[in-house]
Amino acid sequence: MAADGGWRPTPASIAPYLARLVEIGFTGDIVSDRPGLAVWATDNSIYEVLPAAVLLPRDARDVQRVLTLAADPAVGPVAVTARGGGTGTNGQSLTPGVILDLSRHMNRILEIDPVRRLAVVEPGVVLDQLNAAAAPHGLFFPPNVSTASRATLGGMAATDASGKGSRLYGRTSDHVEALEVVLAGGETGTVTALSAAEAEHRRAGAAPLDRLLDLVLTEVDACRDEIDHVFPKMNRGLTGYNLQGVRPADGGASLIPLLCGSEGSLAVTTRIVVRLTPRPRHRALAAVRYRDFDGALRDVARLLEADPSAIEVIDDRILTLARQDVVWAAVEQALGSAEEVAGLSFVEVLADDAAGLRARLDGLRDLVSTDAPPSQIDCRIVEDPAVIAQFWTLRAKAVGLLGRMEGRRKGQAFVEDCAVPPERLADFVAEFRAILDGHGLAYGMFGHADVGCLHVRPALDMADPADAALIRPISDAVADLTRRYGGLIWGEHGRGFRGEFSPEFFGPVLYPALQRIKSAFDPLGLLNPGKIVAPVGKAVTRIDAPNLRGDRDRAIPVSARIGFEKALNCNGNAACFNWDPADPMCPSWKATRDRRQSPKGRAALLRDWMAKADAPQTDRAEVEAALDASLATCLSCKACSSQCPVQVDIPTLKARYLHQRHRNRPRSARDRLLARFETVLPLARRASGPANAMLGLAPVRQIFARTFGLVDLPPVQPPRLKVERFRPSRIRRLSAADRSRAVILAEDGFTSTFDGAARDAVARLLRHLGYRVFAAPAVANGKALHVRGQLDRFARIATRARRRQAVLVAAGLPIIGVEAATSLMFAQEYRADGEPASAPLGLEQFLAAEFESGRLRPPGVGASRPASVLLHCTERTARPRSGADWKTVFSAFGLEADTPAAGCCGMAGLFGHEAEHQTMSRDLFDMSWRTPLSATDRRVAATGFSCRCQAKRFTGERPPHPAEILLDALEGRDAA
Repeated sequence: MAADGGWRPTPASIAPYLARLVEIGFTGDIVSDRPGLAVWATDNSIYEVLPAAVLLPRDARDVQRVLTLAADPAVGPVAVTARGGGTGTNGQSLTPGVILDLSRHMNRILEIDPVRRLAVVEPGVVLDQLNAAAAPHGLFFPPNVSTASRATLGGMAATDASGKGSRLYGRTSDHVEALEVVLAGGETGTVTALSAAEAEHRRAGAAPLDRLLDLVLTEVDACRDEIDHVFPKMNRGLTGYNLQGVRPADGGASLIPLLCGSEGSLAVTTRIVVRLTPRPRHRALAAVRYRDFDGALRDVARLLEADPSAIEVIDDRILTLARQDVVWAAVEQALGSAEEVAGLSFVEVLADDAAGLRARLDGLRDLVSTDAPPSQIDCRIVEDPAVIAQFWTLRAKAVGLLGRMEGRRKGQAFVEDCAVPPERLADFVAEFRAILDGHGLAYGMFGHADVGCLHVRPALDMADPADAALIRPISDAVADLTRRYGGLIWGEHGRGFRGEFSPEFFGPVLYPALQRIKSAFDPLGLLNPGKIVAPVGKAVTRIDAPNLRGDRDRAIPVSARIGFEKALNCNGNAACFNWDPADPMCPSWKATRDRRQSPKGRAALLRDWMAKADAPQTDRAEVEAALDASLATCLSCKACSSQCPVQVDIPTLKARYLHQRHRNRPRSARDRLLARFETVLPLARRASGPANAMLGLAPVRQIFARTFGLVDLPPVQPPRLKVERFRPSRIRRLSAADRSRAVILAEDGFTSTFDGAARDAVARLLRHLGYRVFAAPAVANGKALHVRGQLDRFARIATRARRRQAVLVAAGLPIIGVEAATSLMFAQEYRADGEPASAPLGLEQFLAAEFESGRLRPPGVGASRPASVLLHCTERTARPRSGADWKTVFSAFGLEADTPAAGCCGMAGLFGHEAEHQTMSRDLFDMSWRTPLSATDRRVAATGFSCRCQAKRFTGERPPHPAEILLDALEGRDAA
């Protein structure tokens, strides 16, 4: 073991351990290839540490095998670091030893007992996953971290996480009933709270946990006065080896506070029993806007008089970045625009009934309107749950948004979560700012103002040695500042490599006691070495000892970065590991739970590939093979391009990579077919009968399957409705009155070839509503070429498409597209290729605006079956208002409609027809589309051509386009 506490094994030295692990029955997955390890080498911190291996156990027995063998001198010792969601900001789960990733397989909710309000979970269960399962019982797990969509319960316990609402609900350890753990030598046991009598009985026992309990209580009892003196008297108390909580006031004992926050350095948790809490039935939020951030901080004490559940603050830099994000539309609609806003506070109040909420709101209104500080601009009360959710989404995105700063300097996590007494927060922040201003740095600030916890990310270019050198002086200065204000530098995100400062905070009495506890639990120093507390005679790793991400990025040739900068911008926030099957973010991750098949994993592999740009081909072969395999499962759905806080657009990076990869490498037969695919679509539309007859022949289908690897190709079904063709001369002859009721329908090749009924329905609906429709015939859009990285051909098609669009725009009429995936290319793929043209409007965008402006009178067709509109995943992420617009349109027709959340249907254009992806395609469909499509109480529509095609393939029935439902209602074919 190195002096810094870190292990430095080599592939050869770790190989006997891995081989023996398999021999003794390890059933999980093992990652040991160099590119694969790169995916686990980062988290949400500034560090990059390549592990020797990654183990993904399937159950507690696998964990026991891992730790038992790690202490075996025949193949060890081997350092093991447990990992959950991988969102740590201090390198908590990074190690040059072995990573034990508990998230992939050990992610089951084993039991929910609504009567006792308990849940039994494996450590890989995600917070949102647990809360979704508990919601039908009116319960939830209160610690509310911003990474709830991917933070695991095991990781939350390991860092004793808290988050929004900790003023009322405390930390994770406050809600843990029991922990099942595996100790460093492989022994197992269960940790629970004990009465005084139980504790004394256990201390006399011979079991490993009994002996450890005796030692811990001996240390705590001997240091009681020092514990009371050192541990801060504030909500965000010391986490990690929390001696203060070991001896509760009733004289009993519990190792839960000690283990929660220990970051896997004392034991590895394999099962957690948590206490659930009744979910407040009513909530509201006050958004208070200020002219400066200091004013927002200084107003916290006044706002606390309303006894809110939380007060969260955001500064001007994050607000500026948020205006570029898809979430801003809903937020701005609720707040109204105010460019002078430089500070924003979200004040949340909760109640169990409507009357209670009304009373709380009345008090809050009186408070914010009385003696308001000069910096306060206004206060908006929000009660709509959907809008409140958008506000909290904005707050949750704050971390990631700081990675979106202009230029090469991005927000970096290394002084991330300081906490001080709330009444001292404003003065603390003023001095904190002075430190950063003294170094000439930009930064963003946000946090839990009600409990004095602040998140700060200074903007640094970690590939610049001068910027990287600032980590040490800024960290030291902030640590000194925080101690002067009676606070902590680790308010909620754990310590990781910032455990270097532990001795200074714990002092000369408590820190040696912690070292003795660490040595007793982990005699060989195998569990997450170098973090939090070192064993007796050892030192923790210093903050500037591990490799930094920038060290590797600095070595990437400048020429290799061109076009791939977004991969370097990935800051490890891990939003792409979203648990929810109904969320569109990264379907390949959801289908596999393989981190290599995610935007973060792909960005890591791309960085690895770029770093080898000047290496011989033999040295690049391994990483190229890994990257090929990872990108092959990317559906190019584009969700990451808008949902990732730093907008790591993997489909675009994939296209550029494939373009480079095939410069000196022949294309596949499939690629050569796709290069000519769109050129034959007009012919297929004109001769649909012969085309379908040919495609229906078994030998032809076999050729497509064997030669091109394409299956289940849809039949040609062109439009039947004749629509007046767009010609500029016709538009010029229109009178002003006629122009006001005329539109251009921009057809796309896929819908007009394979699903003409959707195009016909849109045209007929517009005619019914009194519009004169001019059809602009479909032209090639190049979507398949872009997906396959045939960028030379794509560029030519994109140029033609933009020119054609410019002609349509010049006509001065609204342009409406049928298919969102192709219409959005003008704002996405075509934008990347050059100056964007105006994208066609979605039918829902156009009609909602017409109804809302009064230009179109609601037809009000009367009663009809309710409808559900399932959105194409690209549309849902790139046009976040589409769902609301469809509701507006259906409501204007007098129809009830909802837009159920659904992820990717699994088709994604080409992907669902590729033979090698059939299993994943079906899994994705089953995961989030099969259930909403099976609704019997309403008609279910799908906006995307791919989605309708996929539904027909796996259910036997094609769901209609929403325009078809509206048209049926107008024509009386679906009366209730």
